Amino acid sequence: MMIRALIFDVNGTLTNIWTNEEDAAVWRTVANFLMYQGVLLSPERLRDLYCDANRIQRHESGEEYPEFDAPRLFDGIVAANATDATRALPKKKRKLLGLLTAEVFRAATLERLELYSGVRETLKKLKKKYRLAAVSDGQTAWAYPELYAVGLAKYFDPIIVSGDFGYRKPDPRLYKKALKRLDLRPEETIFVGNDLYRDVYGARAVGMKTVFFESNQGDHDFAARPDAIIGEFPELIDAVKKLDGKKSG
Repeated sequence: MMIRALIFDVNGTLTNIWTNEEDAAVWRTVANFLMYQGVLLSPERLRDLYCDANRIQRHESGEEYPEFDAPRLFDGIVAANATDATRALPKKKRKLLGLLTAEVFRAATLERLELYSGVRETLKKLKKKYRLAAVSDGQTAWAYPELYAVGLAKYFDPIIVSGDFGYRKPDPRLYKKALKRLDLRPEETIFVGNDLYRDVYGARAVGMKTVFFESNQGDHDFAARPDAIIGEFPELIDAVKKLDGKKSG
């Protein structure tokens, strides 16, 4: 069956991204931001609250592959530690504090955000023939700005982000949401990712063909068999040509 769309993982596949939550400066930056909102927490206390809330969110979700909600997490921290100064803030700002804090947190952790070599040029060529979509683990508050920053947001429709649903890859529902938005069957799509478990195993379980990009990130050891393997992103062009018209393997 002819291929009509390609669905991409984002982090580690399109973007060579690196974040560091272990740096003490991250928690100091976020704690300083919250101080200006009337929330007085030491960096160490903030980190403990974040880790506890993250763990509780995932546990209470009941999902096999749980995803946390960063804005809601920080909303809870702000609400539990608000002072009169916090309550004196404009109502619109108070409503946005969880989102704003999540953005500050991500900005503080971000150490690298760049495209892998040849990504933009390859997507331009593929978009002439195929529809392109993205399915990413993470938070919408982070994924969209990062895609815009590297100039890729315009290439994908839809963009599915796990944080909006409370579960992450390889949960089949994420792939199915993209397929439903595309109005396509699994065998009409190819999933491209850098993780043999979350990307290749998950997409194959739904019935998609898969291309594994051996980037510097992701699980390279899980026993899942992709339909094609590429070491450099531009090799995707030839891989797609070979897979187009073949049955899912």
